[in-house]
Amino acid sequence: MKQVKAGDVVKVHYTGKLVNGEQFDSSVGREPLEFTVGAGQMIKGFDAALPGMIIGDKKTINIAPEDAYGPRSEEAIIDFPKANVPADMKLEPGMPLTLSNQAGQPVPVVVVEVKDDVIVLDANHFLAGQELVFDIELVEIA
Repeated sequence: MKQVKAGDVVKVHYTGKLVNGEQFDSSVGREPLEFTVGAGQMIKGFDAALPGMIIGDKKTINIAPEDAYGPRSEEAIIDFPKANVPADMKLEPGMPLTLSNQAGQPVPVVVVEVKDDVIVLDANHFLAGQELVFDIELVEIA
């Protein structure tokens, strides 16, 4: 049986959960996820779980924040000038927004607090600082 190694293109089904069991993503009921093992297309901990697996293998892995989306960063908490927001836009804590960075790429943020002259935004990835649990099933090695 062929085992997965770095550089292989694989297809997997997965379910991603927080340690409390709350599911945040799954390929079940959709096409399996295809990626190249070791090419940096996936979070480090997910990528590292595949080598040695054979088609049909299933495993559950726990991934520490540093091998997933990293720790939460206070530097990603931004004071955004309220003057830069349309006056008719109603902002509330917890509301998701998308800003553009200097390169024009979209940056998802969440409103933390609305003050008189600034809006406090959180640009951390929503899974930053979280330990993640993935159920993985290897479907194909291309």
